[in-house]
Amino acid sequence: MNHPMPLPMPMVRRMTAPEFSTWAAAEVPAYAADKVASGQWAPDVALALSQQEQDRLLPQGLQSVDNHLCSIVDADSKVVGMLWFAVQTKFNARIAYVYDINVWPAHQRQGHGTRALQALEGEVRRLGLTGIALHVFGHNTGAQALYAKLGFQPTNISLFKAV
Repeated sequence: MNHPMPLPMPMVRRMTAPEFSTWAAAEVPAYAADKVASGQWAPDVALALSQQEQDRLLPQGLQSVDNHLCSIVDADSKVVGMLWFAVQTKFNARIAYVYDINVWPAHQRQGHGTRALQALEGEVRRLGLTGIALHVFGHNTGAQALYAKLGFQPTNISLFKAV
């Protein structure tokens, strides 16, 4: 019987300083756009608020304590995305809180996000953490489907109606 070869597992490795600089510069406008799209921030203040949030969460950049900024690489060691999580206490337990996971558009729908989150589960166990939490914007239905497929359950649902 002929079995297809399994897809290569991406590796999640520590982000380099140049990778961090590139990501950080792109993340500020991307996060601002998501906050505007979700109705939470006005367009004229979104960039400044996004920069303030990044500065608050990553005060030492790549070296910020309890933050893990990683590059997702494919079987050929090519960077195909990134994963940022922080060790936090939530739900009365130490957990990994995923601030950002992003697979670059040219590499989406190839299983990299799924395998990166599965690799994160192993890292969470290694660090002695009890689980993984994250936030997903309501308009990001693709991510919601991925997280549901991987067993994530909603803990809170916030709703908004513009009038």
